Amino acid sequence: MSEAQAQPSGAATDQEAHGFRRKIVGKVIKDKMDKTVVVECVSARRDALYGKYVRSRKRYKAHDAKNEYKVGDQVEIQEHRPISKQKRFVVIRLIKKFVEE
Repeated sequence: MSEAQAQPSGAATDQEAHGFRRKIVGKVIKDKMDKTVVVECVSARRDALYGKYVRSRKRYKAHDAKNEYKVGDQVEIQEHRPISKQKRFVVIRLIKKFVEE
């Protein structure tokens, strides 16, 4: 096996090196901290007994290095190594900008 076959491309190793990292879509609800936003993720699951859908929400603190995301923006966050005591996520991208009318 040659060197080129043994070493996969750099982009592939970055994704696989850390295994599976969750990606979650949510809405920014607080942006008052420096380099941090609070993202609320709402999920709906079906109740096993009654069959009705039950909404649950979870709030995550996510790292926002440039302080570019504001309240109301819909963003995608991804798991990351611990950045601080409560921050374990980082904002990857903006999905939808909040437009105030």
